[in-house]
Amino acid sequence: MLWVVVAVVLIAVVFGAVSAKRAKDAREYRENTIDADALRALLEQQASVKLFDVRQPLDLLAYSEMIPGALRLPPKQVEADPALIPRDTDVVLYCTCDGQKTSLEIVRKAKDLGYSRLKVLHGGLAAWKAKGYPVEVYREAFRLDTAV
Repeated sequence: MLWVVVAVVLIAVVFGAVSAKRAKDAREYRENTIDADALRALLEQQASVKLFDVRQPLDLLAYSEMIPGALRLPPKQVEADPALIPRDTDVVLYCTCDGQKTSLEIVRKAKDLGYSRLKVLHGGLAAWKAKGYPVEVYREAFRLDTAV
């Protein structure tokens, strides 16, 4: 009988911890994202917003287009040198990962280093394109570094 009580308590603790983590992740996601419409409006109003395409090389190869005005910034370069992202202006990052994994990972690490003006484009490049907003062909050479 005691083992049943212990098992129930253990399951409740694990369930509570998982629920708390999901709630924290959802809150963090909402606080750190911007949708395509808001980004479009921001870009039209403010020339000081910096937009960075942080897609993985294979994603860039598959979809060789970018949001006009975006700068390509390989994720590995940002990890090696976070100072590539300016601290003194609003910055929006985008990628094509499910759940914006690459962009959110960069934002988390940058915030740990004291960055505060970063957002992630909710839905990434696909959300931008779904709204019918313009894209341009990416023509610069890039290194297809697939090593992990």
